[in-house]
Order: sequence, then structure tokens, then C-alpha cells
Amino acid sequence: MYTRIKSCLAMSHLKYSFAAVLLLAACAQTPETALSVQPPEQTVATPLAAPAVLVEAAKLPDVDLTTELLYQYLLSEFANQRGNKSLAANTSEDVAQQTRDPRLAKRAAQLALESGDMNKTIAAFRLWRETDPSVVMVPRVLSSLLLRGGRLDEARDEFAKVLKADPDHAANIFMQIYPLAVAYPDKSAVLKIIRELAAPYPAVAEAHLLVAQLAVAVDDEPLALNEVRKAKALRAEWDAPVALEAALLVKTDPALSLALLSHYLSKHPESDAIRLQYARSLLAQKQYQAAHDEFKRLSKNSPDNIELAFAVALISLQLNDMPGAEAELKGATALKGADAVEYFLGQLNEAKTDEAGALRHYRAVKTGEYQFPATLRLIDLLRKQGKIAEARLQLTQAQAVTLAQRLQALMIDAQLLSDAGQYSGAYQVLKQGLLKCPDQPELLYDAAMVADKLKQYAISEKLLRKLIKVKPDFAHAYNALGYSLLERKVHIKEAVSLVEKALVLSPEDPAIMDSVGWGYYRSGRLLDSVAMLRRAFAANPDPEIAGHLGEALWAQGEKAEAARVWQDSLKAHPDSDPLKAVMKRFVP
Repeated sequence: MYTRIKSCLAMSHLKYSFAAVLLLAACAQTPETALSVQPPEQTVATPLAAPAVLVEAAKLPDVDLTTELLYQYLLSEFANQRGNKSLAANTSEDVAQQTRDPRLAKRAAQLALESGDMNKTIAAFRLWRETDPSVVMVPRVLSSLLLRGGRLDEARDEFAKVLKADPDHAANIFMQIYPLAVAYPDKSAVLKIIRELAAPYPAVAEAHLLVAQLAVAVDDEPLALNEVRKAKALRAEWDAPVALEAALLVKTDPALSLALLSHYLSKHPESDAIRLQYARSLLAQKQYQAAHDEFKRLSKNSPDNIELAFAVALISLQLNDMPGAEAELKGATALKGADAVEYFLGQLNEAKTDEAGALRHYRAVKTGEYQFPATLRLIDLLRKQGKIAEARLQLTQAQAVTLAQRLQALMIDAQLLSDAGQYSGAYQVLKQGLLKCPDQPELLYDAAMVADKLKQYAISEKLLRKLIKVKPDFAHAYNALGYSLLERKVHIKEAVSLVEKALVLSPEDPAIMDSVGWGYYRSGRLLDSVAMLRRAFAANPDPEIAGHLGEALWAQGEKAEAARVWQDSLKAHPDSDPLKAVMKRFVP
């Protein structure tokens, strides 16, 4: 097809401007073969809202339409129609570079964005800005792309230009930066550039709040408190800094945190968001009557909110007022029907450890939106009682409607089989699910874990590597793969790299800390190993972590401490077979 088009063009000796070609192409479109000269609006990133044709004539370059240029333009559009995004983006960029036409530069930016190539997209947006500096939105999109692409210094410089060009809207710009900054993996690095951007805008509360949020992410609480208080001083009526300051204070001075929330509510009683935080804080500090009163007030403001009614009922239960709890719940759920009442009464009975009563109420939920969650609670209770066969039978009666519910039911079935030691059956269930949803992260993870149990290490590794490609921020995928390699004592260097990556993604996870510490042990880095394993054990005194910590201490020569760690853990977990196995190797 392309050869035929080019030969037809070669017969023409006419010279057109690109404006004429764009208009002719638009007029010549048919529903079946139309070329998208004016690209559709983008909604994934910042909208590409500038009109494609309505550009001042004075800004358009005087470029002759050669057969080669027209061929490249059509090639780009046809390639895009046929799904070859890379070819479309590359060719469109070439045409835009040659012509310097802002409409074609815009089209190149859109195609580059659709291609998923970050570097090419950044280059295309820069070209668009060069050809038409009047489009205000382009620098903002470019800044965002640079930040998402990890080019922090360039992103800082571009954002600085955006802020300088529109200082009256600096608050809105910082709020637009917020989701990009908090999602960036390296919080320390992004905090540094945001502080540099915020420095020239000391009177912008949003800038201080953004710095405070990022300071929280890097555990710099003094900086976070300082910045959030500046934000609050600048905008005393704003909920957000009050909520963050109270959340920060609750760790070190819970009474002051409560006082802060109470004071704000005295001036802004309509703020349900702050009132909910206040009620939860009261509950956390076991001030049950005060918490009950606050949740009750919230429930009156939102009479159809079952979750609030349930909170009131649970606190009534804590106050030993079971009749009051049931009355609260029945009154709030009356509009939802009997099934809703039965479901939440089941939850109340679970809360007071009346499993028989909970089972009775859950079984009574027959239809409606609570049937599926009630069945899942019923199954979980049966599982805890060791009634796996009955639990699986109940699962067949679960009314899973959505794809998410069907996947959840499938994974629960596999978990029930695993609990019964039927790993082959569990794997077959998960394998069938992967046939229908091959890229579903939780399915991939669960199947990999069961394959590992079956000692099908090649299959497990393949599934985990696929999961990492599908969901690169899935910390436990890196951890599971790395830990499996460590346990098998293969590819130790890669294994340590994998678990360290997991720790970057989830720095407070004790299980991942344990994997990293174990990796250091396998690498012979005993000092680093003991330090990391102590940190993991302090966060979660799990017997498996105790086994690893004791082994690292033993290798370091601290045999008495190792034995003490093992013995203390065994007293707390007398049924831990892994811990017993470790102790048997070292203390026969």
C-alpha cells in the first residue's frame, strides 16, 4: 500500500503548505478510512486541549510539501491506526522536526505519549513547546513527565519555570505536583527538589503541606511538624494541615493531638472529616464514651451510612451495652433490609467472640449486596474451626457477581486447599484462574507460592518474574523470588538485590527486613545481617525471624544471646517447627 501511495505522489508537481494538506485530509475522510488529523483529547495525563488547526497563520512555518514529507505523515497515521505505536511516534516526530509546524508537533507529542516511551514523549513535548510557546499546558505536562521519568533536576527546573510564569496560581500548581511527588519511589530525592521549589513561595500553604507530606514519608517528623504548622498558620480554616499535625502528634503526645482536633471542631463543627479523625483517636485512646458520642453525631449526620452505625454499635458493645448495640444496628440498617441487619449482627457476634451466633446470622443472609461478604465471613469461621470441606461447600453457594468477586472466591478456594495440605489441588485451581486472567497480580503471586510449596521452583520463579513485569511495584514479588533463591542457596547476589529492592518499595515490612537480613547472612555480611534481623525481630517477634537472628548471632560468636533468642521465642511459640529445626541443628 505504501509503495502505491508514494508512486501516485511522484506524478504530482504541485506544491502545498502543510495547512492545506491538513484541511484536505480532513475533508477527504470517510467513516471507514478517516485519518485522525485532529487527535482526540487526552484524559490520561494533562488534557491536550489546544486546538490542532486554529493556530495563528503567522506562527505557521512556510514549508513545501514534498512527496517524502507527505509519505511520512500518512505512514505515521496508518501505523497508528494499525496499532504500531512505536513506528507512528517515530515517524510523526521526524515530520514535526522537519516542518516545525506546531500542529504536527502536537500530534507527535500525542503519539509519543500513546507509545509509552517516556524519553520520546519528553522530547516530543519539548518540540511542541518550542514550536508554540503560547500553549500554557505544555510546560506543566512536560514537568510532570520529567518527574515521572525520574529526571528530577530537569523536572525541578521546569516546575520552577511554570511557577514563575504563573505565581498567582502557585497554590494550584503545588496541588497538581502533589500526587506525582508522593507517588515517586525515592522520597528523599523528591523531597529535596520540592523543598527547593517551595522556598520562593513561603506564603503558599499548599507548598508547606506538600513538603510536610514528603517529610512524613522519609520519617523526618520534626520537619513535617514545622512545615504543617506553617501551612496551618497560613490557612487556619483548612482541614488538611490540622489532620496531618494531629496524626503526627498522636505518636508522641496523644492528649495534645486530641486537643488540637477538639479545638478545630469548636470553630468548625461542620467538618465531618476532622470529627471522624477525632472519634477514631478517642477510640484508639480507649475513651469509649466520648468516642461513642462523636460517632453517634456523625451517624446522625449520615443516617444511611452503615459503617458509622456499625462503629456506634461496636463501641456500645465495648461499653457492655449489647441491647443498645443491637438497637443501634437494627435502627440504622432497617432501610437496607433484613439481610443487612443479619450481616452486621454477625459481625457484632464475631466481635464478642460468639462464633456460633455469628455463624447463625451469616447463614441467614440469603440475597442482596451482603450475601457475598457474609458467605466469606462464614467460610473464614469454618476454616478456623478446621471444617475445610464444609467451607468449600459454602464457597460454591457464594453469589459472586463481579470479576473481582469471582477471583476472590477462586483464591479462597485455593487457600482452603492449601490449609488442608492439598497443594496440587490448590495449584490446579489457581492455574485455571490464570488461564482466564493471565496477568492478574494476586493470582500470579498465589500460584507462585503454591508452586514453591510443591518444590516446582522453575514454575514459581517464572510466575514471579512475570509478576514483577506486570506490576513492578509489587514488593512481595521481589521478596518471594529473592527469598526462594536464598533458601536454595543459588544466585545469592541476585537474591540480595531482589530483597533489597523489595525493602525500598516497602521499607517497614518486617518480613522483607528478615529476607534482607538473611540475604546478608548468606553473603557473609554478618554485622549487616544481625543489625537488619534485630530490626525485623523488634518489629515482629516471629519465630522464623527469631531462628534467622539466632543463627546470625551464632555465626558471629554470640552463642549465648542466640540461644536466649531461640529459647524465649520457643516459649512464646511452642508449636513452631521451623524454630525447632534451627535449634536442633545448633543445640542438639
